[in-house]
Amino acid sequence: MSTTPVTAVPRPQQPAPIRVLAHLFSYVFHPLFIPAYVTAYLLYVDPYSFAGINYKYKFFRLISVFFNTALIPGFAVFLMWRLKLIQSMQLRTQKERIIPYAAAMIFYFWAWYVFHNQKDNPQAFLDFLLGSFLGVCAAWFLNIIAKVSMHAIGVGGLATFFLLQAFNQQDVTGVYFSIAILITGIVCTSRLIVSDHTQKEIYMGLVGGAFCQLLAVWLQ
Repeated sequence: MSTTPVTAVPRPQQPAPIRVLAHLFSYVFHPLFIPAYVTAYLLYVDPYSFAGINYKYKFFRLISVFFNTALIPGFAVFLMWRLKLIQSMQLRTQKERIIPYAAAMIFYFWAWYVFHNQKDNPQAFLDFLLGSFLGVCAAWFLNIIAKVSMHAIGVGGLATFFLLQAFNQQDVTGVYFSIAILITGIVCTSRLIVSDHTQKEIYMGLVGGAFCQLLAVWLQ
């Protein structure tokens, strides 16, 4: 395999306010936060998933998901940066992403495994956690051939989750699917503006994230 870097086609520089908004959306919808957002939706918005569960239980469930899928993986990347195992917390190169992705796979698998063994969790919740773990695995494998966008994998899985919800639920989840599609478009556009990802890497991420959520439903 050739290691010669491919020169990206220069993109027009966007005005400063647009770049600020693009950075903001990239941080707010960082892929590490997506599992917590979906969990919050299932806990506090969806009327069926955690019906009859008290608010204290819901809060601790949300904190547990955030701790395992965002806080610990993020802290692991921070430690790798401080130990000089990676050059930047932004993981700008394919080589830098290998170890953080491997670490994230462990944390995401553990999150799914623990909740899978608890009998009171709804199937949609377990499906999404498994799909998130598979999404990290996909990012690790795809990283061999391209610096695929993890943001795109995250929002691709998010949109597919709400699409499946719209088909499987009787309430107005189509509204939430529309919101998820809007978020997906904004995040992917933001990554094209403020990152060095190509359109191919964005599309690969979207397809990979969507496929992993579908695969998770099929496996369970």
